[in-house]
Amino acid sequence: MINYNPKDWVTFIFHVHKADTIRTLWPLMLSVAAFSGLIAYLELNYLKLAETTFVKNIGMMHNLLGFVISMLLVFRTNTSYDRWWEGRRLLGALTNVSRNLAIKIKSLKLRPEHNEFFDYAIPKYAFALKEHLREKQYFGKNSLLIEVDAGKHIPNQVATSISSRVFELQASGEISQEQLLILNADVQQFTDICGGCERIKRTPIPYSYSAFIKKFIFIYVITLPFGWVFSLGYFVVPIVPFILYVLASLELIAEEIENPFGEDANDLPVDEICNNIEKHVGEILK
Repeated sequence: MINYNPKDWVTFIFHVHKADTIRTLWPLMLSVAAFSGLIAYLELNYLKLAETTFVKNIGMMHNLLGFVISMLLVFRTNTSYDRWWEGRRLLGALTNVSRNLAIKIKSLKLRPEHNEFFDYAIPKYAFALKEHLREKQYFGKNSLLIEVDAGKHIPNQVATSISSRVFELQASGEISQEQLLILNADVQQFTDICGGCERIKRTPIPYSYSAFIKKFIFIYVITLPFGWVFSLGYFVVPIVPFILYVLASLELIAEEIENPFGEDANDLPVDEICNNIEKHVGEILK
């Protein structure tokens, strides 16, 4: 995730960051500019269509479709941002439940080996979930405390180990039944958070909807020079690529943030959140 000062307008306007969509779109923008120049030349110099009324009125179609495409893009970006924000809320809940569980474990005055286990296990769940959402595997620095099977769901295995240790504490008489219920409520939240994150990752925007928007943008932009050339002349060469940049950038940004757990520039700071969980849990239990 990019850390920035929202009040620094100069940087926004003149600095091209690696996340700027122009880096991705410039080959297509150049192609559209060349196409627009060709259409302008053919209509104005070769076919002499400047006086043909019905061709000049083709821009009326774009006036109508411009409203439609703007509504589609607003819905697209809002839907993606909702997924991004829900992901941030889930990661915030993961941070809170990790701290709360560590505080409760510390308050129980358990033996040092139990504190050592939870000091390792709680952050390990966060790191295991992070790598799971990125379709990787995390085994941890000390696999002796919690052994995991690479062929199975690693976050679930870590959560199972935490839950098992809590029930063992109750069975051995080190915590009461009431304390077990309190700790178990926090442990259950780990799996709830994992399920929420998996729902975001594994349920993308429907394919037909995403494909339609891309086709709509392409057809809309590629037909702009045919009608606009009569009022703009060769100015369609810079103007049409700029319109492509605006419309396509909204779609690219929506694509990037709809899965907020990756490593793209605009994704959530998952690594930083996991590191903070490890740091804060360690401060509580040591």
